[in-house]
Formats: sequence, structure tokens, C-alpha cells
Amino acid sequence: MKHIVNFLFRAKILKEIPRSGYQFLGVGEESVAEHTFSTSIIAYVMSQLEPRADAFKLITMCLLHDLPEATIGDLNYVQKQYVTTDETSAVKDMTKNLPFGTFFADLINEFNNGESIEAKLARDADQIALILDLKALSDVGYHSPKKWLPYALKRLDTEIGRNLAESIMTTDWDEWWLENYVDRPHGNN
Repeated sequence: MKHIVNFLFRAKILKEIPRSGYQFLGVGEESVAEHTFSTSIIAYVMSQLEPRADAFKLITMCLLHDLPEATIGDLNYVQKQYVTTDETSAVKDMTKNLPFGTFFADLINEFNNGESIEAKLARDADQIALILDLKALSDVGYHSPKKWLPYALKRLDTEIGRNLAESIMTTDWDEWWLENYVDRPHGNN
């Protein structure tokens, strides 16, 4: 149990690690754990839309995809031009003493290879999480997300991912609650 608890403490660190790309965007912020949550929810939705996908595998892949960042940090695109990390060693180190460590390592590797239907969907879920954030920021008046959106949209690999993104781009971020909003006169609760 000690190794499992140490793994859980390591994974918890993702709550404290900020996603570094927002520094270049100039607006917004998110921890790696917050991003992982969004990506996993998106993956669940995608698993319901793609019957060929193994939902457990897809969602677990999304929960784990940024786990190495608990050790190596979240490097943005500029940093990746100058800093070399050893994600393979980080994954090996964090999973070596876990009874399910090989399963975790295999899923992270599968995500990185991007060949299976689950990996393609997981990678799209990762991008759609970013697209949702960028679209919401754009909808409230920030201009810099509009520069980033075309790049994120180009990275989508699945029809489901592209369809979700197309709908995101034509939906206002606050539509979900405004459609049933009723303004009550002051004094009426």
C-alpha cells in the first residue's frame, strides 16, 4: 500500500502544477489536474458517441495522459524547443512499484503513439478541452484565444472530435444557462 499511497501523493501534485501555455495566451489559468478532469469528461462523452471505443480504456488514458507532468512539469511549446525531458523514465519511475503499473505505463505509451481509436479520441479530447477554454475566453472578449484556435482545431484527428469542435465554435459559452434564464423582479425570490 505504501507504493500506491506514494503514487497518489505524486498524482495529487498535478493540482498544484499550472498549465504553462496560458502564460503566452495572456489570459486564463488552469492546473494540470483541472485540464485532466475536463479531458476525462470529454472522453466519456466521446466514448458514448463512438461504440468501437473501449470507454474504460479511453477515460483511463485521459486520466493518465499528463501524469508524467507530476515529475517533469508542464512544458509549453517554447520550452519544448530548448528543454529535453525523459518522459519514459518518469513513467517507469512512477509506475514501477505499482501492481497495475504496467497497465498505466502501457496506456500512457499508447496515448503518446496515437494509433488506436482510444488514443486518437483521447488526443482529440485533450485538444477539445483546450478549444473549450479558448472559445469561452474569446466569447467574453479576449482576442488572443482567436490566434490559438486554428492550431488546436487542425490537430483534431477524429470525425467525432471535429464534429464536437465545430459545434463548440458555433455555440456561445453561456448558452447552456441563458436558454432557461428568467429574470425576476427585485424582491421576488
